[in-house]
Amino acid sequence: MADTRALEKAQEFVNFVNYSPTPYHAVDTVKVGLRNAGFKEIQERSNWKEAQLSKGGKYFVTRNGSSLIGFTIGDKFANGNGISIVGAHTDSPCLRIKPISKKNSEGFIQVGVEQYGGLIAHSWFDRDLSIAGRVYVNDTKTGQYVPKLIKIDKPLLRIPTLAIHLHREVNTKFEFNKETKLVPIAGQVALDKNEAESTKDSKSCADDPDLQLSPEQFESVQSVIQRHNKSLIELIAKECDVEPIQIEDFELVLFDHQKSTLGGLNDEFIFSPRLDNLTSCYCAMDGLVRSGENLSEQTGIQLISLFDHEEIGSMSAQGADSTFLPDIIQRLTKIDFSNLVDKGVSVDYFHETMSRSFLLSSDMAHGVHPNYGEFYEGQNRPQINLGPVIKINANQRYATNSPGIVLLKKCATLAKVPLQLFVVRNDSPCGSTIGPILAAKLGIRTLDLGNPQLSMHSIRETGGTYDVVRLCDLFVSFFENYTDIDSKILCNI
Repeated sequence: MADTRALEKAQEFVNFVNYSPTPYHAVDTVKVGLRNAGFKEIQERSNWKEAQLSKGGKYFVTRNGSSLIGFTIGDKFANGNGISIVGAHTDSPCLRIKPISKKNSEGFIQVGVEQYGGLIAHSWFDRDLSIAGRVYVNDTKTGQYVPKLIKIDKPLLRIPTLAIHLHREVNTKFEFNKETKLVPIAGQVALDKNEAESTKDSKSCADDPDLQLSPEQFESVQSVIQRHNKSLIELIAKECDVEPIQIEDFELVLFDHQKSTLGGLNDEFIFSPRLDNLTSCYCAMDGLVRSGENLSEQTGIQLISLFDHEEIGSMSAQGADSTFLPDIIQRLTKIDFSNLVDKGVSVDYFHETMSRSFLLSSDMAHGVHPNYGEFYEGQNRPQINLGPVIKINANQRYATNSPGIVLLKKCATLAKVPLQLFVVRNDSPCGSTIGPILAAKLGIRTLDLGNPQLSMHSIRETGGTYDVVRLCDLFVSFFENYTDIDSKILCNI
């Protein structure tokens, strides 16, 4: 019998994914959820005075518009107390439009794209694709350069496969060059008015010196209209409600236009792009919001940290290997929340706080595949819809150890959430997460976990409907019960 609450929570998540085709959109969607729950936005550029942050408060801060840290401060928090952290990432493997993308071949208008992350490239063929991301425009009224988010809700592009009649081995060996064959079509030259006009303009410009750029028109880099298909730029400008000439630059990616949805005979599956790792982002937000509804008895800080660029190694100004999380924690630990220190005297509780803190690194896990069971370890075979997975690796590709497992077990028991265990085979490679990176950077105890899924890094992935609410409930329990449970787990004895 269907669990109504689980289905409702899964549908909320499906909506979250559909609103969030890029890391910028994911962060924007989380911001809306946090604001609606009473969270206040603060800026890294501002001076965090004691009057701005207070016990019982709810806050969030972003970096680059693609990474976000949100936190609540318990009413009974005291300097040096621990922080319970859930970490996740906002990015997913995809195709990104190249800086100069204008291409034509065999009468087709094409768009040059660059691979981002470890995507399963063949899954992008024969899909309805569209464009989303961040566009910087020149606000002619204020003179400022303003970012705008766009999500074009229309199938725009497609990467067609070659017919089997021309490639007889397509069902036994589908190999292709990612530079020359993974190129989407967007239209036809003969039917595009701008392509016809550009042909005329290029000829007249070459013959007439008066049409050449004057020194006053110097541009350090070619304009976006010169670097990309003009009809595409006009469509982007329309989405931004500006003129094409106002577009300065952009970071745009292709995404699957087909919506995320519930599926299966009993709605037990989620068929969706970007399950890795929007699942963890949504559940982290939900857990923080729900646990923040009553901070009266909380003695710690509850925090979520959602990073961009995990899929390409996390080494960026806003990735998990950046200063973002350490910077925020250091600023928090320099505020005298207890008002016990004389004014003008600096405080710094960073090291005490870190030794009392814990990170749940939440990224998706490999559910056992019914057609490829031989790729999984014999006893550790997580099933979709049987609960979150604790990920373990002796070589520390995951940061889990036994005290962390004890902690998570107790949190899960209180929330009545079943857990599963996973290790890779000894003859198989193992992926990694932000967990080991942050554990080493902060010296913080860490456990890696995530919901099980199939088809990880495909353009369409498969997850479990009933696992969403379980991960949400687990995070609520972690935030609400961490301090009490942690005090009973002895580690350094």
